[in-house]
Amino acid sequence: MRTVVQRVRSASVAVGGENVASIGVGLLALVGIEVGDARADAEWTAEKLTHLRIFEDAGGKMNLSVLDVRGSLLLVPNFTLAGDASRGRRPGFDRAMRPEQAGPLFEVLAGLAAASGVPVGRGVFRAEMAVSLVNDGPVTLVLQSPRAPEGG
Repeated sequence: MRTVVQRVRSASVAVGGENVASIGVGLLALVGIEVGDARADAEWTAEKLTHLRIFEDAGGKMNLSVLDVRGSLLLVPNFTLAGDASRGRRPGFDRAMRPEQAGPLFEVLAGLAAASGVPVGRGVFRAEMAVSLVNDGPVTLVLQSPRAPEGG
């Protein structure tokens, strides 16, 4: 599971011109679900998103999590994160998990994050979305869940 995380002052998602989710201070996470991802990847990603210390403390150090600052999380499904543009000029999406499996796994991720106590907003799976944000910093990280060893 590949996730682009941005620390934000605010963020929102609209579908068809209608706002479907918005947050204030928190994290915007664009989530790419890849072939082979499983619940363990969702668990790792949810734990990382809710406990990642990328908010500044009183001393100006990145020492606080979204839980610590009582922030929110906006999860946006983004299959293009599984894209491969290493050859040619058009990206390939063979690594992207089929929507029938990826949608439920995205919901597992959202549920796990919400269970930690962080308010969670969501984009709409398989919808054309307009994402707006006010980046804070900017602070942007790319997370990649660890792959299970082959055969286990």
